[in-house]
Amino acid sequence: MDIQVLPTICTSLIVISAVLVGFGWYHIRKGNRQTHMRFMVTAAVAALLFFLLYAARTAFVGNTDFGGPAELRPFYMAFLAFHITLATAGGVFGLVTLWLAFKQRFVRHKKIGRWTAVIWLLTAPTGVLVYVLLYMMYPGGHTKPVLDVIFSF
Repeated sequence: MDIQVLPTICTSLIVISAVLVGFGWYHIRKGNRQTHMRFMVTAAVAALLFFLLYAARTAFVGNTDFGGPAELRPFYMAFLAFHITLATAGGVFGLVTLWLAFKQRFVRHKKIGRWTAVIWLLTAPTGVLVYVLLYMMYPGGHTKPVLDVIFSF
């Protein structure tokens, strides 16, 4: 597989995950618990696949620096920090929400799940914008594998 396609695959998985969360939320609002559960578990699998591919790419290939104009870099970095914060919160909330559902603690699941869905539905578009800025609008900057940075290779 061409490693250059990984960012596109990762971004697609997050979009798919968010769409599935939206459908899952719709179905629970309609009282369709089984359909809701199927959509949400599938959304979680898509998000997990994203995370595994992203972590592997980061470790072995590296992250791409912002290749746009230097005067936009501070704005990009602030936006990236916002996206990473949302994504981290969404991942943690997602794990807690799934755990509560599997433990059948539905009152807490419902309370936290609403926030989780909103966070995830905000995370996906910010991730798409990061992708657009890094790979479509501007040429990607340099990459260096995290393992090389950690071990000074």
